[in-house]
Amino acid sequence: MLKKMIMLIAVAVLSGTVSANVQAATVTVQKGDTLWELSRENNTSLENIHKMNHLATDLIHPGDVLTIVPEKHYNVKQGDTLWDIAEAHSVTVSQIKEWNKLDSDLIHPGLSLLIYEGLHSTNKFVSEKSMKPATQISKNSNPVTKAADASNTADSREITVKATAYTASCEGCSGITKTGINLKANPNKKVIAVDPSVIPLGSKVHVEGFGEAIAADIGGAIKGKRIDVFIPSEQDAIDFGVKKLKVTILN
Repeated sequence: MLKKMIMLIAVAVLSGTVSANVQAATVTVQKGDTLWELSRENNTSLENIHKMNHLATDLIHPGDVLTIVPEKHYNVKQGDTLWDIAEAHSVTVSQIKEWNKLDSDLIHPGLSLLIYEGLHSTNKFVSEKSMKPATQISKNSNPVTKAADASNTADSREITVKATAYTASCEGCSGITKTGINLKANPNKKVIAVDPSVIPLGSKVHVEGFGEAIAADIGGAIKGKRIDVFIPSEQDAIDFGVKKLKVTILN
């Protein structure tokens, strides 16, 4: 069998700013090659090669160029969020959810996450943190003013907060939020307590690692860029601890 031609390509990873380069590899298929042999020789799995190259079968042909991406498994630790894990591995939350077939941002200690490193090239990858909604500018408007307004609007809808957790199961707790939601009767309701001057009551939000929720409660210690996440179990609320999370105000 002819020796395979393996070309390393530097992949610049963007995470708000450009950070360290990681290495992905492309393999040019030679006569007699099989996917199984390629997976063994490159210390990866058939599933990896299928997924990265959008292959429907194991059939490959000489001259095909296949992308080989390093894969690893990350065991979730206490206090981890998908946002933290994605940032640490220079990927996006959406990718981790897709690779692991996750329906929500909620993860638990001990969960093993599959992560493909070095997948993106600079002309494809856009950091989730840098994405802003587009604003249409009319012919009669001032483009500079409109661009500044669009930037301010985007920035105001996404904030980083200090997050703790609370529960309705404590002694003397009514379980009724400021907006009237009965948390004892609806323990699975996604609710956060907020400072209404920062996040208006009734707002729908997305909290990193928690998912979509409603800003339905307040708290004496919840001032400024702070939130309290409702968790039904008192022990789970204690275990939540204190985290730095990103909150996107959806409406």
